[in-house]
Amino acid sequence: MLEEMQLQDGVSTVGPDDYARVVEVWEASVRATHTFVTEADIEVIRPLLWESLPSVPHVLCVRERGGQVAGFIGVEDTMVEMLFVHPAWRGQGIGRRLLSYAVTSLGAEKLDVNEQNPQAIGFYLRMGFEVAGRSAMDSIGKPYPLLHMRLRRD
Repeated sequence: MLEEMQLQDGVSTVGPDDYARVVEVWEASVRATHTFVTEADIEVIRPLLWESLPSVPHVLCVRERGGQVAGFIGVEDTMVEMLFVHPAWRGQGIGRRLLSYAVTSLGAEKLDVNEQNPQAIGFYLRMGFEVAGRSAMDSIGKPYPLLHMRLRRD
């Protein structure tokens, strides 16, 4: 078993023992915020997420008091590949802590967000990102438009 490593500001690493919980957090978050995603798409994406976790170089989380993952972020190169917070933990600064860590410690400066998720778009705009482009389809070819965002350089 890989040992969890504490980083800073309550951010820690995610290991294989956490993958089931990470997928639970993803699904709960998607059901709460991505009302446009169909049940069939959730069934398709769930195993893809599980399979992709070992290949994402940086999967980090904030844990709740009991040690369970409350929110997580995945970063590859300078791209935030995923950021999800369990609905029970939304509004408590977990997303902000994870994204701030990714930007300051990992050099993250790009991300994609579903155009149909205005709460996430607003969050990323508040966190200093700006829209740099748009795609009509998501990364697996579904008709969920993506906004390509990048960190503003003021």
